[in-house]
Amino acid sequence: MANFLKSRVNPGRISIALVLSYIIDWLVIIAAVGLGAGLAVISPNKRPFSLVNPEISYPFVNKEKVPTLYLGLYALIIPAAIIFFVAIVLVPGPTVPRSAPKSLIWQRKLWEWHTGWLGLALSLGSAFLITQGMKNLFGKPRPDLLSRCQPDLANINDYIIGGFPGIQSQPGVNGLYLVSAAICKNTDKDILDDGFRSYPSGHASFAAGGLIYLSLFLASKLATTIPYLAPTSYSPENQHLSAFPSRLQTRQNTSRSDKSETSNIDHELARSGHDDKIIGARNQAAAPPIYLLVLTIVPWFASIYIASTRYSDFRHHGFDILFGYLIGTITSIFAFRFYHLPIRQGAGWSWGPRSRHRSFWAGVGVGSYVGPKEGENRQTIPTNRNDLESGNDGVQRHVSNEVGVHNGTGRAF
Repeated sequence: MANFLKSRVNPGRISIALVLSYIIDWLVIIAAVGLGAGLAVISPNKRPFSLVNPEISYPFVNKEKVPTLYLGLYALIIPAAIIFFVAIVLVPGPTVPRSAPKSLIWQRKLWEWHTGWLGLALSLGSAFLITQGMKNLFGKPRPDLLSRCQPDLANINDYIIGGFPGIQSQPGVNGLYLVSAAICKNTDKDILDDGFRSYPSGHASFAAGGLIYLSLFLASKLATTIPYLAPTSYSPENQHLSAFPSRLQTRQNTSRSDKSETSNIDHELARSGHDDKIIGARNQAAAPPIYLLVLTIVPWFASIYIASTRYSDFRHHGFDILFGYLIGTITSIFAFRFYHLPIRQGAGWSWGPRSRHRSFWAGVGVGSYVGPKEGENRQTIPTNRNDLESGNDGVQRHVSNEVGVHNGTGRAF
């Protein structure tokens, strides 16, 4: 992957600035994860609760269906391993010309691996940080809070902080009251603090962040998408929508000067039986095999199962799970599109690296992190054996990646 990070102006030299910019990307994500881990150990806000609320009266289950350790395995380790396998085995695919050097092929493999992991880390890291911050901020009681709390019922009047008097709610208490967390006699601080981290669900957000990202990654690499028609200019004839558009023989009145040309066209149609220049709409795309669709959606279904276990284990209320899952869904889609081309139009590729001169900053009015340094628009450089895209063809290429830059021939390339 080193040649991916070489300077475009000095192809034989690795761009230190570009390498450093991607190292900083990783460090920022690691710092976000560290901040989220720190939030997980501090005491959250503790929302007052009612001792007669059935929504927080469920039993505390010691044996979870998907413990936190298994969650890390399912949403982080397994997706990372699958991304590595796909990037090394399936990339770059059948479109590689035979003349492409092996070093160029391995550069592409390693770059796809790097961006695949970087996107996964961004998705999980951001979901983890957002979820942990919200848990501590809201301090919502879990469904099994009272089982964790072990309330001091003998001195309930000492902990009342709100409610409605005059309603018979508990024996010896005339009123429906809210009590503070101080009523809890459980001496295990970790279990008690965790009882106030119901909203949003961390399992749901982490599972969605890792497994939905994996589904998007697989859909991109396996070209598993809904078939679609590319936009076309309007035509009143719409020949491409006919049953057999290639066999349509449109005959029009022509002048005498056009008869010979029309005759040649008719001769070609009569000989082949169809016009290869007309492609029917139904032949412009096709549905991928179902087994590839299954491979793609299995991670997504797995994330739904993991999220659902938090309800049956009495760890979260329904809305907590849905909102946590929404967080993971948003971070996974964002992270995927941040580092990968659209599934329909990207042919399974990730975006390439930033330009050396735009490793840390592009500037207002530039609009892209690829392109030449200001004042180098007309500079050309020779390609070398390890050129990322061109291979070893010896053609002079322009420094810029931008559309519309001229190469000295008077035409844009």
